[in-house]
Amino acid sequence: MKRVLGAGALLPLLFGLALLSGCGGNSTSSTTTALDAENVNLIFVASPDLVHQAPGDIHPDTANLTPQGLQRSLMMASYLKEQVLGGSAVSAIYALSPTTHLQTANGYPNMTAIGYIQQFALLNRHTLPIALDGTTYTGYSYPLNVAYAPGSVPNGVSVPVAYCPECTGLDFRNTGGANDKVVAAIIASNVPGYYVFSAPWETISSMMVALNSQYEYGLNLPTSYKGPDHVHAVSIPVSGKTRLVTYHSNLNPPVTYPELPSPVPSIACTHSQQAYFSTARIGGVDGVVIPENINKNQRVDIIRHAEAHPDAESQFENGNFVAAGQWRALDLPNVLRNRISPDSVYSIDPAQWFRASSNFSYVRPALTVLPFAIANNLPYHLVSTFQLGDTNTAQLASDFFFTGGRLSDQAVLLGWESSRIKPLINALLTSYGGDDSLPLLPPDWPHKDYDTIWTVKIDAQGNLTVDNRLCQGIDTTELPETAPLFAPVSAVFDVLHALT
Repeated sequence: MKRVLGAGALLPLLFGLALLSGCGGNSTSSTTTALDAENVNLIFVASPDLVHQAPGDIHPDTANLTPQGLQRSLMMASYLKEQVLGGSAVSAIYALSPTTHLQTANGYPNMTAIGYIQQFALLNRHTLPIALDGTTYTGYSYPLNVAYAPGSVPNGVSVPVAYCPECTGLDFRNTGGANDKVVAAIIASNVPGYYVFSAPWETISSMMVALNSQYEYGLNLPTSYKGPDHVHAVSIPVSGKTRLVTYHSNLNPPVTYPELPSPVPSIACTHSQQAYFSTARIGGVDGVVIPENINKNQRVDIIRHAEAHPDAESQFENGNFVAAGQWRALDLPNVLRNRISPDSVYSIDPAQWFRASSNFSYVRPALTVLPFAIANNLPYHLVSTFQLGDTNTAQLASDFFFTGGRLSDQAVLLGWESSRIKPLINALLTSYGGDDSLPLLPPDWPHKDYDTIWTVKIDAQGNLTVDNRLCQGIDTTELPETAPLFAPVSAVFDVLHALT
């Protein structure tokens, strides 16, 4: 991948310019003090929702971030990294399990909490083992802990066979004290560092109140929501008094969709990684029988998650995409404009998890298509009724998306896991029967291919066509290995210390 100036080198320069600019807000100070790396620092970031937000940050009909809200999250990431952490590495990031907070009558999950902290995750480096001999690899990417805690799985959501203590996220209602247990485990471990929590104000506020009460810190906590620019941190020293530190970033995000700092490298749709493929299932032709419960007048465009590895050949795996993938995810609305016109966006529930060299929440498919939903103000749905790891996932996914009529007369953009895309389509093709001469998709997905789009169409009679004519047109090999930076250059920073 193309190398650019690293975030660690560029961020201090950008923030120096921000402080010198002296504009924006009613700060009492133009300087700030980062949290002490020798302390256990619990950093609470209130992600916007329908109830608590800055005006214009959330779409009232979809509960998604608006372009303005997305801009704020990108700026907040830089502010957190440089001003709150002082450029240091994060120790852990915890975000809300989306389906624990259904925000509308239509049951749209709260994807804002993980979307709001994603850019910050990609400003941090993560080192992981990639071979049995102890070889490691480091990438600009950090895992987001969003998995369900025992007892916190909402009704109608698939219950995991086992839970993941290492990647447990936050529950909107703190079911069974799940959030308190996460905080208690951090304090008990007594490992200095920076532990970041992203969740709606109701969850953040209740976490701070419980923490203050249980450990008798006597902190003067905020009693109401002050806005998304306020970041609260509880800084616990080895000895001495615990402090509440409140940062006010005074961000002023534009209302437009983010413009990337440089163009995303493009590539032609040559089908060099996946050969062009097209097939059809027409009722009464070649022995095909249209399934009785098949959807009608439907189109589904299926894409793989964004870049998952800092090097095309490495086995780096933390459940998130790497910083290079942020360029793809943020540019997706641009490259797909006037090429597809979905009515809604779907992906897998990011609170699912899997075993790798370590255990991680599988957030990257959902985060890949989130910017597209934001840019186009589309309903965002999570598939949570089955697990990607189920043995019959292909059939379950085919049934979910293509049968029963629920998605008839609709166009869908689906962000999915690469090794499960072709099996899903093949399960649909197989359901039509037909002669042995009718082709299925070749099963493998090339490791380096993040660009191919598979399009499934079902007409008014239930006839089916499948092809991979489209691609995104983004060149993975030329994407920068660091995330695009969005420094809050219009802000002046204010830090308030409340000592106990």
